[in-house]
Amino acid sequence: MDLVDILTKDQILTDLRATNRWEAIDELIGNLVATGKIQPQHREAIAAVVKKRETSMSTGIGFGIGIPHASTDLITEVVGALGRSRNGMNFDALDNQPVNLVMLFLVPQGQFQKHLHTLANIAKLLHKAEFRKALEQAPDAEAMLRVIKEQGKK
Repeated sequence: MDLVDILTKDQILTDLRATNRWEAIDELIGNLVATGKIQPQHREAIAAVVKKRETSMSTGIGFGIGIPHASTDLITEVVGALGRSRNGMNFDALDNQPVNLVMLFLVPQGQFQKHLHTLANIAKLLHKAEFRKALEQAPDAEAMLRVIKEQGKK
């Protein structure tokens, strides 16, 4: 799975209000509920699984990127939401730098290969400096999605 396969314009938040990784996770899961990707009654259980995973080791991988993720049996397909923080946030990142781009994704339980493949594809794309810069400078969600579609195919 690639970013372009799991994101729509509505699943891109251009101005996260979160000031830390826990708030960012809540905000992005809220987006997945609002866009119908997660059932409202599953919100808390899914947030708990993502936060448990995040507690074991921060998904702040450096370069201003956070990729919180988890597996859950409460979904049937890979879902995700992308958030951009203009000010950056504390994510306990590996390089101790603030995080500006947060890509949360969820994979159905038991799909380990898909989970690893999705994580690798997202990390590889987000490690490209020109890609991150284009996302950070895009004026709106539509422009961010266009960047993802163009860069994701390279």
